[in-house]
Amino acid sequence: MLNPNLAAIELSKEEVQRYSRHIILPEVGLEGQKKLKAASVLCIGTGGLGSPLLLYLAAAGIGRIGIVDFDIVDSSNLQRQIIHGTSWVGKPKIVSAKDRILEINPYCQVDLYETRISSENALDILAPYDVVIDGTDNFPTRYLTNDACVLLDKPNVYGSIFRFEGQATVFNYQGGPNYRDLYPEPPPPGMVPSCAEGGVLGVLPGVIGTIQATEAIKIILGAPDTLSGRLLLYNAWEMKFRELKLRPNPIRPVIEKLIDYEQFCGIPQAKAQEAAEQQKMTEITVVELKELLDSNANDYILIDVRNPNEYQIANIPNSVLIPLPDIENGAAIPKIKELVNGYRLIAHCKMGGRSAKALAILKEAGIEGINVKGGISAWSREVDSSVPEY
Repeated sequence: MLNPNLAAIELSKEEVQRYSRHIILPEVGLEGQKKLKAASVLCIGTGGLGSPLLLYLAAAGIGRIGIVDFDIVDSSNLQRQIIHGTSWVGKPKIVSAKDRILEINPYCQVDLYETRISSENALDILAPYDVVIDGTDNFPTRYLTNDACVLLDKPNVYGSIFRFEGQATVFNYQGGPNYRDLYPEPPPPGMVPSCAEGGVLGVLPGVIGTIQATEAIKIILGAPDTLSGRLLLYNAWEMKFRELKLRPNPIRPVIEKLIDYEQFCGIPQAKAQEAAEQQKMTEITVVELKELLDSNANDYILIDVRNPNEYQIANIPNSVLIPLPDIENGAAIPKIKELVNGYRLIAHCKMGGRSAKALAILKEAGIEGINVKGGISAWSREVDSSVPEY
């Protein structure tokens, strides 16, 4: 509750000392610190955004913090997900996060929801909290979080990151816009690469996540100038901040209930289409590819459609780098036709998706090929463990 009965909230001597740098700020004071202690915040996701914002919410003295996540800590997370440590690799993220939060501030109550948030459970999970923070990385969950916040009339502190750029704003606060005013419709599946595909500068989520934590604290304190109605854009590489005005769309559809957000975002259709394409496509496993390489056969050409920087990390012997964008724009097709003349074409990428897309394009150009199932990630797991996974 954002307007608690502060007479019932007490700060111990230890808490006053802990939060003294807050309390001496006139804009916070003893009353504001009591508001923080009385407040409850739900963070959906403990990844790049969730990590810094949870640390700062705990340090700020938020009395109750809820965390929703079902993932485990992977070593590739540690470059940016600073709430987790090396000793937590392979263990649940929410348990790692709770352990770190309580180390920072044992006065916090931490609620764990080790589940995938869905239309079936979202309203029950969000209902007890004053503020919701969206630390997710996919469109179905963002739309779900938004709609649940609208139905429950809760502020939604939004952030997103990709490569060197990030966004932050506050949705559904005091009559302000919501996520559907910014993105009325989701982009086609696969159009926006994930961080796993496109990469992300490790410090970027630290900046955006800290902004999200700041906005949540300001909402709880009743500060007048939040990011509601303003979309903050940040480019870390150019070190530039910009702002766009956001307004509620008067003709947007009324949100009356939660829906199937995977369906809304076209995920099942895209998966079905991908499965149908793969059924038509000839595939080879990495073990079979290794046998082919060892046989010294010379009747094939192996192309790698990843980006040049990925090729530098690791590559399969005898592969020729031809990045997917050069196939998509047609620039590489004459070269591939020349290479393939009389040879079998085999293509691979990181996990098999981009190479399948490349082969579909090449098929339209009259070039048949074979896809390496699982890509170089499968090669690392099943053939050569010295090849790093990334």
